[in-house]
Amino acid sequence: MKKVLGRVDKIDFPELHLNNIDVKIDTGAYTSAIHCSKIREEDGKLYCVFESKGHPNFNGKAVTFENYSLTDVKSSNGYKENRYKIKTTTIFFGKSYKINLTLSTRDDMKFPVLIGRQFLRQKFLVDVDLENQSFNHTSNEYSHSIS
Repeated sequence: MKKVLGRVDKIDFPELHLNNIDVKIDTGAYTSAIHCSKIREEDGKLYCVFESKGHPNFNGKAVTFENYSLTDVKSSNGYKENRYKIKTTTIFFGKSYKINLTLSTRDDMKFPVLIGRQFLRQKFLVDVDLENQSFNHTSNEYSHSIS
């Protein structure tokens, strides 16, 4: 049975050293995207820094990717942009999932991460009246296990 997500949540990206990151569940977007600053490619490796003034849980740690690609992403206003794409792991409802993320500058956006249809399909349903379903589920599980 598919789990139900709300329109926003807080999730972890353990391989990126990012915890309790605000995400917007965006069924209008095909791909998922994460805010990344200071992206550079050198000697077949991609170097990224996940830091943002507006998003304090972005800790400023540098992460290196050996496996990455470039992909075209069409924005909601119709512009095509060529972005780096990485594969990493994310946690929803205490379970680990592989996810493809495109790297984008989202400093001016309320949410540093968008979760799109490509990731959501065949795993989750979205109820726009709900919020933080995964975060609340995981917090409740954790509080029960320590009491």
